[in-house]
Amino acid sequence: MRIVYGDLIGGVSGDMFVAALLDLGLPLETLKSELKKIPTLKYRLEVGTKKLGAISATRFRVICGKNEAERSWREIRALIQQSSLDPEVKETGLKIFSRLADAEGKIHGVTPERVHFHEVGATDSIVDIVAAAIAAHHSKIDSFHFSRIPLGRGVTRSRHGPLPLPGPATLELVKGLPVQWLDLEGETVTPTGAAIIATLGSHFGEAPSMTVEQIGYGAGEKEFPDRPNVFRLVLGQDSTGWEQDEMVVIETNIDDMNPEFFDYVLDRLFAAGARDVFLSPIQMKKNRPGTLLRIIAEPALREKLGEIVFRETTTIGLRYYPVKRMILKRAASRVKTKFGAVKVKIIEEPDGTKRATPEYEDLRRIAAAKKIPLKVLYDEVVRSFKR
Repeated sequence: MRIVYGDLIGGVSGDMFVAALLDLGLPLETLKSELKKIPTLKYRLEVGTKKLGAISATRFRVICGKNEAERSWREIRALIQQSSLDPEVKETGLKIFSRLADAEGKIHGVTPERVHFHEVGATDSIVDIVAAAIAAHHSKIDSFHFSRIPLGRGVTRSRHGPLPLPGPATLELVKGLPVQWLDLEGETVTPTGAAIIATLGSHFGEAPSMTVEQIGYGAGEKEFPDRPNVFRLVLGQDSTGWEQDEMVVIETNIDDMNPEFFDYVLDRLFAAGARDVFLSPIQMKKNRPGTLLRIIAEPALREKLGEIVFRETTTIGLRYYPVKRMILKRAASRVKTKFGAVKVKIIEEPDGTKRATPEYEDLRRIAAAKKIPLKVLYDEVVRSFKR
């Protein structure tokens, strides 16, 4: 598996992200030709090198006219959709902007559809975001990992007046992700940079186990007193037979709720994105029998899932703590059988062998429709996969 680790040494912005991918080897002409597929935008690109102490890093800048009119989320979405970009590039670019629209809408108290971008709606930011999507696609990277996100402090100026650092949009975008607060005056992570890594990143925190192949450095504009303002990308091959990521465990003890309600609670939690939810019998104070409700989920879903537990159960408090997990590599696919195509999860063992696990809901649906025993269909799927 081809993976990248993004080391946010000085933070990250849209131009730093693109610069690091160019430094990794993405051809500038490829980027330029792809960007030409976006209609109406007027700009020029500047790419060069910048010395940061002993490090020579790539610098990427988008030069465009001043005093541009603000653009709405609807206008930006139409601009990307009407382009002749690759469908996967469009999808990634729209996901990044959608995150930005959600964050800005929450800060300003409006729906995402009513958001009008100012700085982020300018041509340079649109090019940065689409260029990031193009670079990620053409570099054929399977998985993005990022370090903890370093956040500086202080005050910056915007069209709305002075804003605290980290900026409200940036802070909203990194909710649920591991951050590191720095004793540093200045903006280390821009809203564009935060939206890019939050959208592309599958893992945050420790560097993954990998065989290093290439390294790219993207230079930032500012200079910091205690660190080079550089974003580093390390490209390599995953050298383990599994993946690692960080989850959060949310749990509570309940001894005063109708047990019939638990089925509905679990359904709601799974529908909201919980990776796993389970119940365990426990003995509580005064010898009362109780139930331990435990949820495993992505850190960004902690508040959403916690609210469901508070609304749907009788608990008055929750515990939560981070955990790491090791998971075997897996991919979704379909296996053709004489009874029809069945969804399966293909799991890769540490030694490289693969096995297929049929999806239960698909098995149940097809077995009922074909009026055959479920176990017969299960065995047929496994045999078909081996063939």
